[in-house]
Amino acid sequence: MNSLKKIFNFYIFSNIHVAIAGFCLAKITLIKFDIHSNLAPLLIGFSIIISYNFIRYFEIDSKRLGWFKSWFLQNEIRLVWVSVLAFLSSVYIILFTKFNLESLFIVIPFGFITVFYAIPIFKIGKFEVSFRNFPAIKIFSIAIAWAGVTVLFPLLEQGYHFDNNVYLTFFQRVIILIAYTIPFDIRDINFDEKQLKTIPQLVGIKNSKIVGTILLSIFVLMGFLKNNYFEKDILSDVIIAIIAFLFLWNSKTKQSRYYTSFFVEAIPILWFLEVVVFFW
Repeated sequence: MNSLKKIFNFYIFSNIHVAIAGFCLAKITLIKFDIHSNLAPLLIGFSIIISYNFIRYFEIDSKRLGWFKSWFLQNEIRLVWVSVLAFLSSVYIILFTKFNLESLFIVIPFGFITVFYAIPIFKIGKFEVSFRNFPAIKIFSIAIAWAGVTVLFPLLEQGYHFDNNVYLTFFQRVIILIAYTIPFDIRDINFDEKQLKTIPQLVGIKNSKIVGTILLSIFVLMGFLKNNYFEKDILSDVIIAIIAFLFLWNSKTKQSRYYTSFFVEAIPILWFLEVVVFFW
């Protein structure tokens, strides 16, 4: 049992779980646009493992993590191997498949947001300049970066012409990702610095859940604005919005670390499985 727990912890905290979630979000985009390709989603998943583990190295060095630091140091060699394998897999996709190299240019600004979120580019006195340290920007930078990478990038890689439906899907994704991220800010409300001004810090926990509920409602309603929308598309949005709503309202400040790190992070995976049932 102890061995299974160690494997489970490694799966979560090595960022494999969140990488699968990223893969699923990209696949959802492609499936809904009737495109069947795995190149961009796989590259996204591998890139998440590389970038997130790199960010963790920086955070360990800057003493930003608590209990996670000891786990990280105990598994450092394994994490390096996972990251190296992810890097080699990324290189293979980029150089030895029919991957559209020009599509990588759209990833640059979103990748910059992701890295700049955690790693300061420069300092002004003792103040580290990063998105993490700008009031109220944290949640929006995460949502915009993930939406860009999981909506615009995979479609561009496939040469899809951007139209009204693409942009609506992008803004839908930003909105649901903001709602999806609120449980993490609720979890961290007692640990985040006050100047971050996250949604729970600004309006309180209950009002944050109300804000999230409004965002999920807007996410669903935006689906009706798409050209030639399908009932199954709307239905899949409604179902995932309900699932996200339940996780949102069950969020607490004192909760198992697995609640957000595993269950909430699994929402994109559940969404993918649901979309597969409706569209394939």
